[in-house]
Formats: sequence, C-alpha cells, structure tokens
Amino acid sequence: MVERSHTAGWLPSVYEPLKRAGEKIADWFAPRSDASVSSASYQITMELPGVTVEDIDISMQDGTMIVRGEKRLENEERGDNYFFSEREYGAFQRSFRLPADAKVEDIAADFRNGVLTITIPKIVAPAVEQRKIPIRAL
Repeated sequence: MVERSHTAGWLPSVYEPLKRAGEKIADWFAPRSDASVSSASYQITMELPGVTVEDIDISMQDGTMIVRGEKRLENEERGDNYFFSEREYGAFQRSFRLPADAKVEDIAADFRNGVLTITIPKIVAPAVEQRKIPIRAL
C-alpha cells in the first residue's frame, strides 16, 4: 500500500479547476462558426461581434485556412467598479483544413454586421468529352 502525504491529497483538487480553465481558454476566444457545402462551393460563417474588419486576417498554410483576429477594448472606463464582466477581449484563431477540391486562389471573404462569410469555390472537373466510336462491318 502506497501512503500519500496530507498535502499531496489536496493539491490535485485545488489545481484541477485551474487546469480545466486553461483547457477552456481556447474555446473562450474561438469564434462560433458554421460550415456548409453546395455543388459549387464551401462556405464558412463566423460570428465576430465587436471585431472590426481591420482586426481580421485570413491566410493559407499547407492546405489549411487560418482566420486570426483580435477583439479590442477601445474605451477605458475609469471610476467604475465591476463585480463581474462577461465581455470577452483578446486574440482568437480558427483553422480549417480545406478539402482537395477547394479552389484556394478564388477564396472570397465578406464581413457584415459582425459576421464573417468565407466562400471557397470548388474546382470544377472538366466535362468528359464523349465521342462515338464507329464500328466497321467486316
């Protein structure tokens, strides 16, 4: 039987909430997203309330589209004592692995009313040419 010291028994319980909070930080700053597909394109929509278009960056790296940005606190309020604040500020990042048929060079992004819409066209396979083979009668 292994004996634990008194302090070793309470340390995990004290640090567990902090560990869980650290794991959730990425979720706090990861904007909510929707992804959809049509016959012509893929579309990703992200909620970015309080973010300006100047604070958003979209880039491609090794077949992955990376959306980065920052929600900034523009005005500083002095003299107010907060009991709590649930507003979120800080940097965020989301990565999306694009499918092989994504036409990366034609990706377009629009930002309106705090919603970023990214449209990724699909590569359209060329129509297969069909030709009739004549049959010779022997």
